[in-house]
Order: sequence, then structure tokens, then C-alpha cells
Amino acid sequence: MGIVSQEAIKMLEALMDQVDEPLKKTFENVHQGYRPETLVRFLRARDGNVPKAHKMLVDCLNWRIQNEIDNILSKPIVPNDLYRAVRDSQLIGVSGYSREGLPVFAIGVGLSTFDKASVHYYVQSHIQINEYRDRVVLPTASKKHGRPITTCVKVLDMTGLKLSALSQIKLLTIISTIDDLNYPEKTNTYYIVNAPYIFSACWKVVKPLLQERTRKKVQVLPGCGREELLKIMDYASLPHFCRREGSGSSRSSDNGPANCFSFDHPFHQQLYNYIKQRSLICNHVDLIKQGSFHVDLPEPAAAEGTAIAKTLESELNKLGNGNGLSSSLDGLRINGA
Repeated sequence: MGIVSQEAIKMLEALMDQVDEPLKKTFENVHQGYRPETLVRFLRARDGNVPKAHKMLVDCLNWRIQNEIDNILSKPIVPNDLYRAVRDSQLIGVSGYSREGLPVFAIGVGLSTFDKASVHYYVQSHIQINEYRDRVVLPTASKKHGRPITTCVKVLDMTGLKLSALSQIKLLTIISTIDDLNYPEKTNTYYIVNAPYIFSACWKVVKPLLQERTRKKVQVLPGCGREELLKIMDYASLPHFCRREGSGSSRSSDNGPANCFSFDHPFHQQLYNYIKQRSLICNHVDLIKQGSFHVDLPEPAAAEGTAIAKTLESELNKLGNGNGLSSSLDGLRINGA
């Protein structure tokens, strides 16, 4: 749903005025002063249905309270070596901004291994990046451009995507469900680059399962996508894997400041220092030295990601001629620090 009526916005706003004070307080961290734009996101996520959007938003706020999400940016993943290991295996970063001022998030889908820590650390890191985006990056961009900037663009690098990706579907479904239920409509466009055959095969079966509004956001670009992406951003904002054909997402050869996945990249340095500074202010350091910050993991059935994950698992098994890859799902560490 593209356009949301003013009447629907006013109705949802009136309902939110009636919620309890704790919900109002955490809602401030969600909307960051851009309340109408936030209400529109939840309305779009529920096709303009006010009661459903209201339930979704209240459920989101209750999730935030129950899991202390308002405090997650004061709880660093320590020690530094552990956080670096998370960054090396969960490839995500900000490479710059589009010409419209939207932050450009780069994600190394194909080469993310998620094998250096427990699931809870990866979920914690993912939510921290979401919260830093919503509380720091987007408000800063909005002030700079003098208008609300509440969404981002994402460039997904499929370099290295293999059948073994099946082992990550469970974790990716958890992360996708968290985003679907609590951070809806935050991405303006998804650009897919460096797509191998396996992606093309999976995309054919996944595309029909996506909601129409999601399908319209996805653009599969030829090669590294450089030429198309340069139409919406300057060269300096291109993710490193888009700067030349065949460059791909490198975890080893280009691990310096130019690699936006690297812990040494300015974005991750700013993010990590921000969290550590807040932890000192809140005196959380001693509390989180042992183990990760645990967030209640959602029931995957609550979002469309489940059907997609099951379809992907089936398709990957077909491509692998039933090599027993699905057994690797059981090896994913859900518990433990």
C-alpha cells in the first residue's frame, strides 16, 4: 500500500494517545520526533487497516519493554575481539548516503557465516544496528537535510552464496521476523548485486511469496550493480563490492576502513564507541561481561519469512539433490553465551 489516508493516521494517532505511559515513553524512542511518519509505516505494514496497525504497534512497544530495547545501546558486546568476530561473520555496514540523503546499508549475504558466536550475539548486534540507525543515523540525516528521512536503501551482495546457506536460514528467519514485526517499512529499496545462479533459482520461487509492496522494492541489478547505483549515489558511497566487476564481499583481502563490513570502518567504530560510552554512563559494563544480551526470539510463524524460509530450504535441498544439508540447521547454536 503506497498512500495512507490522513483519516487513518488521525485514527491511529488517537488510539496511541490512549496507551499507558510506559508505552508512550518507548514510543518516543521509536518515532524520534517523527510520529506521523512512524504511524504511516505501521499502517503500510498492515495495508491501511487501523485496528491491525494499532495492534502491531502496541505489540512492538510491549516487545521493547519486555526486552529492554531502550537500553540495548548501552550494552556492548565485549570483549572487542568478540565484537570483531561478530563483524567478520555478520557482514553489514553503512557505505555512505544516497543523493536524497538516505543511508546506504551494505549487506554481505553470501559470505556471512554466522559461525563465530551464538545466535543471541548476532540478534543483539542486529538490533543494535537497527536502533543506532533509528535513533542516531536517521535523525542526524533528517536534521542535515531539513526534512524527515526515516528509511534507508540496502545493497545486498550475493557473492559466495552457496548451498551451505541453508544452515543460516533459521537465524535469518529470526532476524527477518524481528524486523517485520518491530521495524516495518524501514527500507526504501533493496538492490541485489553479484547474484550467482543459485540466487536466481531461489528468487524464482521466493518472489511469488513476497507481498506486493515488498516485491516492488527489490531490484536485481546486473553484475556488481555499479552503473545503476551511481544513478542514485556518488562513487564514494558505493559499497566496496560494487566498485569494480568481480570485486565481491571480501572478509580477508580488504579489511580496512574502505571495507564497510570491517570493525575498523568509521561507521562501526562510531557505533561501538557510542555503545561503550553509553554503557559507562549507565554503569552496565560489569553486568554484560559474561554472556550476551538476550532478546526473546519471536515465533517465526508470526511473519511471512517462515513460508519463504521453508520454500528456500526445499529449493536448496532440490539443488543439492538432498545432500542432507537440512541437518545443519540443528547445529545452529541458539543457547549459550
